[in-house]
Amino acid sequence: MPEAILFDFDGLILDTEVPVYEAWRENYEAHGQELPLDIYVQCVGSDFADFDPKTHLQSMVSDSIDWEHWDSRREQSAREHTHRLPPFPGVVDLLNEANSLGIPCVVASSSPRSWVESHLNRLDLLSHFETTRCLDDVRAPKPAPDLFLAAAQAVQTEPRKAIVLEDSLNGLKAARAAAIDCVIIPNKVTSSLNFEGAAAVLETLATVTVADLRAIKESASG
Repeated sequence: MPEAILFDFDGLILDTEVPVYEAWRENYEAHGQELPLDIYVQCVGSDFADFDPKTHLQSMVSDSIDWEHWDSRREQSAREHTHRLPPFPGVVDLLNEANSLGIPCVVASSSPRSWVESHLNRLDLLSHFETTRCLDDVRAPKPAPDLFLAAAQAVQTEPRKAIVLEDSLNGLKAARAAAIDCVIIPNKVTSSLNFEGAAAVLETLATVTVADLRAIKESASG
């Protein structure tokens, strides 16, 4: 069995990626510009070091953008949509099974703790996790390995004995950098990406069991 299951949050537990992308796209459209998904997806699962939507939009328009206004509008739109969402199928069942088997589960997210834990509380899922490791806890977000290494350390598990559940390419890169087997479950935002190097790529967590994760780890090691 994996000795710990390390969950990403955005796009893996909750479908926050689509509302956040749509909110950014609305910002662009209000300024007469487009934000193609294949460009935006560079920042999914990380911060804006590789692609900053603000810098990108500002470079395409001549007038200075009132980001205080547009940040507030975008964040309100994303919050209104995400607060109506349930967890992705299979998440609760897998957490319940892992809890019953005594396998610690940890959230490792590039988002701030205030965002992650407010949603987990709303969904009544926070108690299913031993702890969370968020952007607040590390020097570098994904694709750096810091979050996954911190998550494994929090439950005193060697990284190679854990398994990561992710939806993004930055998450996969982070898991590989941490030497942890990574299972990818893409969502609508990340489904077009190439996840070469993943231990497995699954369509959904629905019906996935701890035994399935064990089999994936054994195959990846084998």
